[in-house]
Amino acid sequence: MTHAMLKGSNVPLEATTVRAVLRWTPGQGVPDVDASALLLGPDGRVRSDEDFVFYNQPRHPSGKVWRLGKKRVAEGLTDTIQTDLTGVESGVGQILLVASADGVAFDRVRSLRILLYDATVADGEPLAYFDVKPETGEETALICGELYRRGEGWKFRALGEGYSNGLEGLATDFGISVEDQPPSTAPFPEATPTADPSAATTVQQPPTLPPQPAYGYPQPVPVPQSPPYPDFSLPPQGPQFIGR
Repeated sequence: MTHAMLKGSNVPLEATTVRAVLRWTPGQGVPDVDASALLLGPDGRVRSDEDFVFYNQPRHPSGKVWRLGKKRVAEGLTDTIQTDLTGVESGVGQILLVASADGVAFDRVRSLRILLYDATVADGEPLAYFDVKPETGEETALICGELYRRGEGWKFRALGEGYSNGLEGLATDFGISVEDQPPSTAPFPEATPTADPSAATTVQQPPTLPPQPAYGYPQPVPVPQSPPYPDFSLPPQGPQFIGR
């Protein structure tokens, strides 16, 4: 039986591995959507930078939470987070399931829905779904729902809580300090004048460094990803967390 959920409602999960699918309808002017997850400790904050699973850090070191990537399906586009609930570390009490829209307000995202599946059942019906509707329409990041411990098991709660300052604002609320990289101010070497004014002047260009993978992770397999958010730029080594 599939549960159609309302904001604030919850449902127990008997599945041992859950696939959370974000689905939306593409179209002209509709931004791309990215799925991410934050693993929270008992204090409601991340324990380290490794507890943020997103497009540049697609797999948690425990191997129990990871991104499956984007797909085109008959109903639209999807991005997916999968979680092995039985293997999640005991220090993690909540897993937030987040959607972000490349710095564009969610009032331009059509038919956003989160669906939960039992990942061990091939082609099974959804366990539950929630139609995510932003409260103001100005949100650029949304907590669609959360997986959380209840006794010896897990439950899912539909949330739909938004941030108008995107992943940066959301991440800050849960203990992540995102620092923008300042642009380089080093000048280019000046050209050396030649004895003949008509001779061409050459300027030595600085070397071009190859792109580096994100924090401690190999470069993920290319999938259709949205460009880096204009107001959310992670440093090369990944997000920096506020020490506690």
